[in-house]
Amino acid sequence: MSEIWTPGGKGSDSTLWTPEGERPISDKPEGQGETQSQAKAPRPPVPPATFEGLVGSFRFHAELCMGVYAVPDPETGGAAEPDFEMARHAIDMLGMLQEKTQGNLTLDEQRNLENTLTELRFRYVQRLEESQKKD
Repeated sequence: MSEIWTPGGKGSDSTLWTPEGERPISDKPEGQGETQSQAKAPRPPVPPATFEGLVGSFRFHAELCMGVYAVPDPETGGAAEPDFEMARHAIDMLGMLQEKTQGNLTLDEQRNLENTLTELRFRYVQRLEESQKKD
Protein backbone atom coordinates (compact mmCIF):
# COMPACT_ATOMS: atom_id res chain seq x y z
CA MET A 1 0.00 0.00 0.00
CA SER A 2 1.49 3.34 -0.99
CA GLU A 3 1.54 6.28 1.34
CA ILE A 4 0.51 9.82 0.53
CA TRP A 5 2.54 12.58 2.14
CA THR A 6 0.83 15.91 2.62
CA PRO A 7 1.68 18.99 4.67
CA GLY A 8 -0.76 17.73 7.34
CA GLY A 9 0.84 14.30 7.80
CA LYS A 10 0.87 10.89 6.19
CA GLY A 11 -1.85 8.54 5.09
CA SER A 12 -2.36 5.45 2.97
CA ASP A 13 -3.86 5.28 -0.48
CA SER A 14 -7.31 4.95 1.09
CA THR A 15 -7.04 8.03 3.33
CA LEU A 16 -5.65 11.52 2.93
CA TRP A 17 -4.28 13.47 5.86
CA THR A 18 -4.87 17.18 5.76
CA PRO A 19 -4.30 19.91 8.36
CA GLU A 20 -8.01 19.57 9.18
CA GLY A 21 -7.77 15.81 9.81
CA GLU A 22 -8.12 12.48 8.05
CA ARG A 23 -10.40 12.32 5.01
CA PRO A 24 -11.22 9.13 3.06
CA ILE A 25 -10.40 9.19 -0.62
CA SER A 26 -13.34 8.04 -2.73
CA ASP A 27 -14.29 7.95 -6.39
CA LYS A 28 -17.81 9.03 -5.47
CA PRO A 29 -18.71 12.53 -4.26
CA GLU A 30 -19.59 12.65 -0.57
CA GLY A 31 -23.02 11.27 0.21
CA GLN A 32 -23.57 9.79 -3.28
CA GLY A 33 -24.66 6.15 -3.24
CA GLU A 34 -25.53 6.17 0.47
CA THR A 35 -28.98 5.56 1.81
CA GLN A 36 -30.27 7.86 4.49
CA SER A 37 -29.66 5.20 7.17
CA GLN A 38 -26.00 4.89 6.06
CA ALA A 39 -25.32 8.64 6.09
CA LYS A 40 -23.27 9.71 9.09
CA ALA A 41 -23.96 12.74 11.22
CA PRO A 42 -21.46 15.52 10.57
CA ARG A 43 -18.41 15.42 12.83
CA PRO A 44 -17.59 18.47 14.89
CA PRO A 45 -14.53 20.34 13.65
CA VAL A 46 -11.15 19.08 14.81
CA PRO A 47 -9.62 21.54 17.28
CA PRO A 48 -6.42 23.30 16.23
CA ALA A 49 -3.07 21.74 17.14
CA THR A 50 -1.86 23.63 20.23
CA PHE A 51 0.60 23.06 23.03
CA GLU A 52 -2.27 23.08 25.52
CA GLY A 53 -3.99 20.39 23.46
CA LEU A 54 -0.87 18.22 23.53
CA VAL A 55 -0.53 18.57 27.30
CA GLY A 56 -4.25 17.87 27.70
CA SER A 57 -3.97 14.76 25.56
CA PHE A 58 -1.19 13.30 27.71
CA ARG A 59 -3.10 14.30 30.84
CA PHE A 60 -6.25 12.55 29.67
CA HIS A 61 -4.28 9.43 28.75
CA ALA A 62 -2.59 9.32 32.17
CA GLU A 63 -5.89 9.84 33.99
CA LEU A 64 -7.58 7.18 31.86
CA CYS A 65 -4.81 4.69 32.66
CA MET A 66 -5.05 5.49 36.39
CA GLY A 67 -8.76 4.71 36.36
CA VAL A 68 -9.94 8.27 36.98
CA TYR A 69 -12.70 7.73 34.40
CA ALA A 70 -15.06 4.77 34.70
CA VAL A 71 -14.35 2.77 31.55
CA PRO A 72 -15.69 -0.77 31.20
CA ASP A 73 -13.31 -3.61 30.35
CA PRO A 74 -14.43 -4.85 26.91
CA GLU A 75 -13.67 -8.47 27.82
CA THR A 76 -15.37 -8.66 31.22
CA GLY A 77 -17.81 -5.76 31.08
CA GLY A 78 -16.70 -4.76 34.59
CA ALA A 79 -14.57 -1.79 35.53
CA ALA A 80 -11.21 -1.72 33.75
CA GLU A 81 -8.16 -2.23 35.95
CA PRO A 82 -5.77 0.73 36.21
CA ASP A 83 -2.58 0.46 34.17
CA PHE A 84 -0.07 2.32 36.31
CA GLU A 85 2.84 1.52 33.99
CA MET A 86 1.17 3.31 31.08
CA ALA A 87 0.02 6.15 33.34
CA ARG A 88 3.62 6.60 34.51
CA HIS A 89 4.78 6.62 30.89
CA ALA A 90 2.36 9.44 29.97
CA ILE A 91 3.50 11.44 33.02
CA ASP A 92 7.16 10.82 32.13
CA MET A 93 6.47 12.00 28.58
CA LEU A 94 5.13 15.28 29.98
CA GLY A 95 8.23 15.56 32.18
CA MET A 96 10.45 15.05 29.14
CA LEU A 97 8.43 17.66 27.25
CA GLN A 98 8.97 20.08 30.12
CA GLU A 99 12.74 19.53 30.03
CA LYS A 100 13.00 19.83 26.23
CA THR A 101 10.88 23.00 26.01
CA GLN A 102 12.48 24.83 28.94
CA GLY A 103 12.89 28.49 28.03
CA ASN A 104 10.71 28.18 24.91
CA LEU A 105 7.21 28.35 26.40
CA THR A 106 4.94 31.26 27.15
CA LEU A 107 4.23 31.86 30.84
CA ASP A 108 0.73 30.36 30.45
CA GLU A 109 2.07 27.25 28.69
CA GLN A 110 4.75 26.80 31.34
CA ARG A 111 2.25 27.14 34.19
CA ASN A 112 -0.19 24.75 32.51
CA LEU A 113 2.52 22.11 32.08
CA GLU A 114 3.86 22.53 35.63
CA ASN A 115 0.38 22.40 37.18
CA THR A 116 -0.57 19.38 35.11
CA LEU A 117 2.59 17.50 36.10
CA THR A 118 2.18 18.34 39.79
CA GLU A 119 -1.44 17.24 39.78
CA LEU A 120 -0.79 14.02 37.83
CA ARG A 121 2.17 13.01 39.99
CA PHE A 122 0.15 13.55 43.16
CA ARG A 123 -2.84 11.64 41.76
CA TYR A 124 -0.57 8.82 40.55
CA VAL A 125 0.90 8.26 44.03
CA GLN A 126 -2.56 8.52 45.61
CA ARG A 127 -4.16 6.03 43.19
CA LEU A 128 -1.23 3.62 43.37
CA GLU A 129 -1.40 3.54 47.19
CA GLU A 130 -5.17 2.99 47.05
CA SER A 131 -4.68 0.14 44.61
CA GLN A 132 -2.03 -1.50 46.78
CA LYS A 133 -4.29 -1.32 49.86
CA LYS A 134 -7.00 -3.24 47.98
CA ASP A 135 -4.62 -6.11 47.22
